[in-house]
Amino acid sequence: MKINLAIVGSTGLVGQEILKILDQRKIKIDSLKLLASKRSAGKEIDFRGKKYIVEEAKPESFTDVNVAIFSAESDVSKLLAKEAVKRSCIVIDNSNAFRMDNDVPLVVPEVNPEAAFNHKGIIANPNCSTIQMVVALKPLYDFSLIKNIWVSTYQSVSGTGYKGIDELRRLSLKSLNKEDLKSEVYPKPISFNLLPHIDIFLDNGYSREEMKMVNETKKILQDPNIQIEPTAVRVPVLNCHSEAITIETKETITKEIAINLFEKAPGITVMDNLKEEVYPTPLDVNGKDNVYVGRIRKALISKNALSMWVVGDNLRKGAALNAIQILELLSEKGCLK
Repeated sequence: MKINLAIVGSTGLVGQEILKILDQRKIKIDSLKLLASKRSAGKEIDFRGKKYIVEEAKPESFTDVNVAIFSAESDVSKLLAKEAVKRSCIVIDNSNAFRMDNDVPLVVPEVNPEAAFNHKGIIANPNCSTIQMVVALKPLYDFSLIKNIWVSTYQSVSGTGYKGIDELRRLSLKSLNKEDLKSEVYPKPISFNLLPHIDIFLDNGYSREEMKMVNETKKILQDPNIQIEPTAVRVPVLNCHSEAITIETKETITKEIAINLFEKAPGITVMDNLKEEVYPTPLDVNGKDNVYVGRIRKALISKNALSMWVVGDNLRKGAALNAIQILELLSEKGCLK
């Protein structure tokens, strides 16, 4: 089965991570097109010893391409994804353009791989914070129905791309030098600060980022009754998102049961030994494929409640790797024509 691949947004952080992971996983690519905005067209990118010239993404770019990974803004996906599908190309989209469309599966391969094969040309990658949460919760959900989820996210600046990383570095230096801080990317300075503000605020008082976690989790788990209480926070960390999660289940799940379930589940690594001060942090998880879980404990609020600390690399599992795993599913099942 040939993989004639196009990457839209190839010059961005996630696009570059996609190329890195394709090489690391030794995925055979028969042909490759690197696409981006008109502004980035003409740049050279090395991949497996060959130089590729980045092209401007246009509808005709997807001729002779059978699968495309989109890692650009949602307006680019809305403009070009269906054009790609018209040209017999399957689109794996990392934006929020189609995630909640009824005809578009929202896929995390460790959680609902079967959904990837029920598409009409477009498959959506969930939000990064949703991905790592549902990977961690799926083995628990399969053991006992989860009724309620309380989650607070601590999201790194790489979620905003190169500009977020540059802003943190620039303002951190200014902070240390006691210079005036002028934020250009975030609504307030991110250096040595926390912003309970990711994306825009909606009329219900929640941010769009928070509501993504609510709506996407229900869709992925196919459970409209699960109740989710989110708070999303941007933190001065370069890469990797962290989440404090408490769940309430129908049946009791002890810490020992949870660890056993985690250790058997795909895509999860347990780091939990408080006596040795072992728990995951962004520095531990940076560059890793798995979602890391630690500080697993019975919660105080209910006999059927469990709390945990979950860390994942948002550029890898939260975006690039998840898309590539979907590509691998399609290739393994012979879905690429």
